Amino acid sequence: MQLLVEFENKSLSCLNSVDGIILPLIDYSVESVCFFSLDEIINIKNNNKIKVFVKINKNLFNSDIDEVKDILIKLDNINIDGIFFYDLAILQLKSELKLNVDLIWSQTHMVNNYKTCDYYYDMGVKYALLGKEITLDEVSEIIQKSKIISMVEVVSKPSVAFSYRKLLTNYFNDINEEPINNIKVKEKVTDSFYDIIEDDNGTCFYLDSITNGTSVIKNLYEMGCQFIIFREYGIPNFDSLVVDTMKYISSGCSSKNYVTKYKKMGDSTNFFFKRTIYKVK
Repeated sequence: MQLLVEFENKSLSCLNSVDGIILPLIDYSVESVCFFSLDEIINIKNNNKIKVFVKINKNLFNSDIDEVKDILIKLDNINIDGIFFYDLAILQLKSELKLNVDLIWSQTHMVNNYKTCDYYYDMGVKYALLGKEITLDEVSEIIQKSKIISMVEVVSKPSVAFSYRKLLTNYFNDINEEPINNIKVKEKVTDSFYDIIEDDNGTCFYLDSITNGTSVIKNLYEMGCQFIIFREYGIPNFDSLVVDTMKYISSGCSSKNYVTKYKKMGDSTNFFFKRTIYKVK
């Protein structure tokens, strides 16, 4: 099992303590809080021995295609370890350009069953970032039955929705007030709080609650999950968490002290033990 990390700033303070890093490409990625230019990504890849993955996970427009082609070719030339993609244009361009770079299917709520994972595997996709809304049993089923290599987001303030509209700007303009970014709102039905962050690509909603999956890492390890993901945004004492997790994994996830220590982050395991059931009223 390997630990991949998406940092919340460019200090990359514990970069040498992880197996790999996820770098959102500026202008072409969403649902992130820190973005990197292509030159920065190339520099990080060329000067570090860890795995480097790039996020290109926004819907692409026709006007984006030529620049994306150039970006993909440059990433392929430096042997980037993988590209997280949402728009199927990335899959098509890899085929047209005859690139060797590996792809990670990252279509949020749609990555939820082994048969579709196998479909994408047969189309040339090596990895899948499994949806955050499926249970641990469903994760296990995909890992056991699909040929694709699964990645699971384990610790994060999960992103739950994204809109290409500038929702905060539009709202404050409508009430004739100066726009405010990064605000917290309460959803009335569930009484849950959300962080809302707007950038040039649109507006992202994050659950204002940490998904603490440290207690399920051992389960994932035992079922053969090859990659787990931590996202730093909103996570306290992140560097220590990363260092301790790497030690925990290297010991075969045998230390009970690790799980006990990180219970302090909260007891929310999100959907790992909670099925999503749709009822018709």
